[in-house]
Amino acid sequence: MLGAFANAFRTPDLRRKLLFVVMIVTIFRLGSQVPTPGVHVANVQQCIADLESGGIYSMINLFSGGALLQLTVFALGIMPYITAAIILQLLVVVIPKLEALKKEGQAGQTKITQYTRYLTLGLAVLQATGIVAMARSGRLLQGCQHPLLHDDGTGTFLVMVITMTAGTVVIMWLGELITERGIGNGMSILIFSQVVATFPATLWDVQTRKGWWTFAVVLAIGFALVA
Repeated sequence: MLGAFANAFRTPDLRRKLLFVVMIVTIFRLGSQVPTPGVHVANVQQCIADLESGGIYSMINLFSGGALLQLTVFALGIMPYITAAIILQLLVVVIPKLEALKKEGQAGQTKITQYTRYLTLGLAVLQATGIVAMARSGRLLQGCQHPLLHDDGTGTFLVMVITMTAGTVVIMWLGELITERGIGNGMSILIFSQVVATFPATLWDVQTRKGWWTFAVVLAIGFALVA
């Protein structure tokens, strides 16, 4: 696999596309680290450190790349888009108008994609509202005794919801850019980048808990699978 990747960089067109994908993924990961306005970053980090041994929180961090629990700009990730796409696929089967659009070819698919974007926006607003409400009430991180927000006012609430919703729209745009100008499916690449983002911290946690010998074995197995 590494050899194929190296060979791809020798082809100018592929190299340009790969570098474009790397740039978009870098922007995506940076946005996943920028806190939403109104978040008490120090308290959030302290609560996550206290609760990181919990299985459910580790799972949430894995599939959100650590963005959701930290209440970042890209906290929602691409899940609203994925959910919207699944809903539209199901509705195509039961709604004749959507089924007719699908049979129209590229023009119909373009309209379905537009509907998916609108539904993504709606779902993002709902999910952002729920997450911010849980953070404000203290139920997002169960057992955390510190306030996660600087201010519990309505203004801060609305700013956070709008920021997270806008973050989802930007993510959707970045994924489409990868699909159009990069290599592969943009959303799949962003999902992959979210999952692997937690690998370095997980590997270091293995070293801390199990020692260098276990760490070396896990690293060797990983390199063997990649090669």
